[in-house]
Amino acid sequence: MITGKQRKELKKLAQDIKPTVMIGKEEVTPAVISAIDDFLAVHELVKVQLQDGAILDPKETANEIAEELGAEFVQAIGHRFVLYRQASDPDKRKIFI
Repeated sequence: MITGKQRKELKKLAQDIKPTVMIGKEEVTPAVISAIDDFLAVHELVKVQLQDGAILDPKETANEIAEELGAEFVQAIGHRFVLYRQASDPDKRKIFI
C-alpha cells in the first residue's frame, strides 16, 4: 500500500507520460490485462486511456485491474487512469518513492 506522499510523487511522474494502453468498446479483455501487466513489469507506472466507445467508470476499472495485477491505483482523471507496481527485482526498479 502506498502512502499519500508516495501517491503525490507518482502523480507528478505520471503527468509527463502519455497513455500507453487503450481500452475501447471491447472493454477489459485478457489482452488488455496482459498489456498493462507487461508494461508495469518494465516501466512500473502506466497510464491507461478509456476510448469514447468504452462505457466503463475509470476509477472502478482501475481498481479492478490493480487488484487483479497486484498494482496500486494512483489516480483517475477524465477517461484516464494511472497504475503503479514496483518491480520485483531491485536492480530493475526505476521509480524510488
